[in-house]
Amino acid sequence: MTNESTLPPFKTLGIVGTGAMGRGIAQLAAQAGLDVMLFDVKQGAVQEAQSFINGLWQRSAEKQRITVEQAQQYSERLIEASELTALAPCDIIVEAIVEKLAAKQGLFSDLEAIVSQQAVLATNTSSLSVTAIAAACQHPERVIGFHFFNPVPLMKIAEVIPGLRTADEVTQRVNALGDAMGHFTAQATDTPGFLVNHAGRAFGTEALRIIGESVTDPATIDRIMVDQGGFRMGPFTLLDLTGLDVSHAVMESVYQQFYEEPRFRPSPLTRQRLAAGLLGRKTGEGFYRYVEGNQQMADEPAIAAVSPCPVWISQDDPESAAALAELVNTSGWPLETGTQPTEQALCLLTPFGEDATSCALRQGLAAKQCVAVDMLAGLNKRRSLMTTPLTQDTFLQAAQSLLNHDGTLVSTLQDSNGFVLQRITACIVNVGADIAQQGVAEPATIDRAVELGLGYPFGPLRMGDHYGAARIMTILTNLLEATGDPRYRPSPWLRRRAALQMSLTTG
Repeated sequence: MTNESTLPPFKTLGIVGTGAMGRGIAQLAAQAGLDVMLFDVKQGAVQEAQSFINGLWQRSAEKQRITVEQAQQYSERLIEASELTALAPCDIIVEAIVEKLAAKQGLFSDLEAIVSQQAVLATNTSSLSVTAIAAACQHPERVIGFHFFNPVPLMKIAEVIPGLRTADEVTQRVNALGDAMGHFTAQATDTPGFLVNHAGRAFGTEALRIIGESVTDPATIDRIMVDQGGFRMGPFTLLDLTGLDVSHAVMESVYQQFYEEPRFRPSPLTRQRLAAGLLGRKTGEGFYRYVEGNQQMADEPAIAAVSPCPVWISQDDPESAAALAELVNTSGWPLETGTQPTEQALCLLTPFGEDATSCALRQGLAAKQCVAVDMLAGLNKRRSLMTTPLTQDTFLQAAQSLLNHDGTLVSTLQDSNGFVLQRITACIVNVGADIAQQGVAEPATIDRAVELGLGYPFGPLRMGDHYGAARIMTILTNLLEATGDPRYRPSPWLRRRAALQMSLTTG
């Protein structure tokens, strides 16, 4: 293989399409020292893009982030291409046009007649097959995916996706260009959704499945995933921010491209909301309402303090039981230590992937006394409770009061397998493990790309290690057994490493 350091660096980069993505790529390329030629079929679009980018540099100079001289140098590197043929000097061209296969194929066919045979043709596609785009070219070996995320300067990641016929040298040169532009380059295979969008499928689809089962509402799910899970934003806030017109299309596209793989199954809820025009922030209403751009989220229900009652804790999971016992003792509530509870005791269960009903019946407990507690993330953050259909209000109120005694927020769910955090987290880990199994990217690349591209607190494989691969396996296995839905079948990558007590980040 050619040594990357001996490969010639790109000097002149062409941009076709000067919208948000094209502008961002042009800005980074100019800052990396390349001459950047801008072309757009829309009259005045190039001048508008130049003005926008120059404005960013001028403001950076005013804030002394760069010098005035640097701003001037960068500006001089932006060159207008009045027609497509003016891009002939470019040694790499990045297209950022409409996300339609025929349009991209047509553009690259036209460019092949303009640029030299050594010039690289890169597509910023987020969902189309790089191999399919290249198939229309006489030289598919020089076509590659170079996918950035919006806003380009702030999202410090670029996916590099060689098609099946892309030359190794082209891949190496584009990887080096991404590095020179200051971004982490995540090389991935040409699969639907590539790496980041592929890995992100579980977050929204499983959350939608949870509200589709009437387990709880979007606000509760968002609060749990932010407060308990440590995510930057909840799945429904994210869906509203992105817009259902974009998100639902991606969900359906990835699902269809994977020949209806159950792990990526979309929800009928988003199709219905899309038809109703409830797209999110851009329409003023989605899963939330927006007033002057501000999300309107209902206040959480108040939790009333009640008189202490005896508490019995299941010993199913000794570590969880010990943590709950410490909380009960700290609160001053009486703790029962017998093998079976009295009729007056609140029974706290600690299931993983199991519903409260099954957990109670399996242990021979009276369901009316039982409340389940999600112990996946411990008790130091928001706490999630789950009732059986028979749980009496007095025991639920006791559990809420006990778990809230120190002021920690508490969310209450209807009975379901795996609470909220367990289900969504296990599905994220499982999809990440399957990406590793498929060889889409190296484990370290998967994690870093997801952390940068999606803002998760951990990449999916590190997330599995954080919570424990064996525990994730337990959640998925119980979900699969209870529902029969193959979306929960554990990835072979996850299953083997959990059995061997290996880190999921090990290749």
